[in-house]
Amino acid sequence: MTFLTRPILLAPLLLLALPGCISLGGEPPESLLTLNPEVRAPAGQGIAQGGERPVVAVLTFDTPAKLDVLRVPVEVSATELAYLQEAFWVEKPARLFRRLVGETIRSRGAAMVVDGDDTAMLATVTLRGTLIDMGYEARTSEAVVRFDAVRVDKEGAVTTRRFEAREGGVTADTRAVGAALNVAANRVAAEVADWVAGG
Repeated sequence: MTFLTRPILLAPLLLLALPGCISLGGEPPESLLTLNPEVRAPAGQGIAQGGERPVVAVLTFDTPAKLDVLRVPVEVSATELAYLQEAFWVEKPARLFRRLVGETIRSRGAAMVVDGDDTAMLATVTLRGTLIDMGYEARTSEAVVRFDAVRVDKEGAVTTRRFEAREGGVTADTRAVGAALNVAANRVAAEVADWVAGG
């Protein structure tokens, strides 16, 4: 009996010894950055399809490699890139921006929004594009959001447009840059929403 219980008693001691032997990663950041819409669609009765109201599918946005991470890129020079120390997104920027755009279009009330890729077949208008920049320019102390949008209507006509917003006078600090990027992203999302629903 004692031989059977001895391994069970040793197991907790071995688990306690593990943290000293292996590393499970660095210290977690104190906080994570996200994007929050300035205006949200109200809760309540849903919107039904019909009439002249378009059904907009917000599809997955592409990004360059510098944004396909959880870090905030810093443009040090025209040919040099770094990442802002201690600044981490809660998830990748393209996903955050896609949800922000979808919620902003929805809050306008002029269109139905389906933002899952599997519901795109229901749409009369699709929106896709590339999030080119969502970071900080050290040379100008600006937070920059730049988005190339592609709108396809129900007849298959394709329209493209570049949107950009900048917030100046921003210090290279996690909270300041995060807040400035949220303002700039909301401004771009509002312009995209007006363009998609009104186009």
